[in-house]
Amino acid sequence: MSLRPFLAALACCLLSVVVGKLQPAVAAEAAGKPNIVLIVADDQAYGDFGFMGHQQIQTPRLDRLAAESLVFTHGYVPSSLCRPSLATILTGLYPHEHKIFSNDPPGPKGASKGKPGRGPDFVRMRERQIAHIDAAPTLPRLLGAEGYASFQTGKWWEGNFKRGGFTDGMTEGTRHGDAGLTIGRETMQPIYDFVDKSVAAQKPFFVWYAPFMPHTPHTPPKRLLDKYLKSAPTENIAKYWAMCEWCDETCGQLLDFLDQRKLADNTIVVFVVDNGWIQEPNGNGYAPKSKQSQYDGGLRTPIMVRWPGKVAPARSEALASSVDIAPTLLKACGTKTDALMTGVNLLDTAKVAERKQIYGEIFTHNAVDVDDPSSSVRFRWTRRDNWKLIVPTAANEPDAEVELYDLAADPTETMNLASAQSERVAELTKQLDAWWKPTAAK
Repeated sequence: MSLRPFLAALACCLLSVVVGKLQPAVAAEAAGKPNIVLIVADDQAYGDFGFMGHQQIQTPRLDRLAAESLVFTHGYVPSSLCRPSLATILTGLYPHEHKIFSNDPPGPKGASKGKPGRGPDFVRMRERQIAHIDAAPTLPRLLGAEGYASFQTGKWWEGNFKRGGFTDGMTEGTRHGDAGLTIGRETMQPIYDFVDKSVAAQKPFFVWYAPFMPHTPHTPPKRLLDKYLKSAPTENIAKYWAMCEWCDETCGQLLDFLDQRKLADNTIVVFVVDNGWIQEPNGNGYAPKSKQSQYDGGLRTPIMVRWPGKVAPARSEALASSVDIAPTLLKACGTKTDALMTGVNLLDTAKVAERKQIYGEIFTHNAVDVDDPSSSVRFRWTRRDNWKLIVPTAANEPDAEVELYDLAADPTETMNLASAQSERVAELTKQLDAWWKPTAAK
């Protein structure tokens, strides 16, 4: 009697046992779960890219990514300050929902913005701020339940990377990134090592690439600075432009790595900027109407999604928001979104077309009360079609006035039409209040 039928049957039985005991991550990979790379540039205006029309700044790698992506040219972040904006990208919630709405706790008298005191009260209140991420539905946590490995690099404010649900990471817990801030500026190797490890373990992966670029300090390579000194009106602007191209180069290195490892076809790449930046021509800081402001110079950003073979490259002028990123990625992975997420799936053409209005909020740099968003809100804003309404909160902006702009005719928001369009202001205010009305404004 031949042993072949018996051995074949035994092999099938053993295979079924092995498959039945596969870990969820292996099963997920076998089912074709896409990998995810989320690129978050830091402090760059929405127009400061070649694909967005800038005539001097060269971003060839992101231009190529744009040509391969679904690009929302009218994307926005709800808040133009890095910490709340990053938390929104990771959670799909607005700052008043995830409660990470200011960069720092209340500062003691005499402490400068961005350099608050480091006494016991600061440490205690900072921990209360970080604790809000523990209760939030973060992408790493939700993807982890589906077998994903996840890696944090770059900007990260919420303590140790594990607090956000990442399985691996670089930031141990200081104010906004510590060792994670070396990514891009000094090395890309930690990402490469993580991806190789995930592939070897047959785990789908999620990479958070949030380099400290083109953020200050503007210290670009000399070859790039020399290049832009020839065309920029001032040295400070040349440094910023060079930083934009340097950031572009690092994005290209990451995308090349995906190609080299033959991972690009099964990897969703998303690009967004955490907030805008308009360079002060004769200083190291930012000009008005950019970072921390209620204007498009601080709020607007291109949002790109590349998924070869699944998402057709196109440019869309539909309104998009960074609150859409988390639900879009979760749905693309076949994962349930959290009930608190109200963003739109950017890959659902019908849903994107239905949405006519987006919302946002600007808070004080240092929180008034780290647990109460209403205490620190400076402005709320909404855009419907081409109309943008900005409503100040009297407690924090007592001298500000309601602003209304027609962005089609006035993209730099210089002509306030609120007094001439009182009915439109009333209608948009009603919609803004229905979205979120701070308790202090009731």
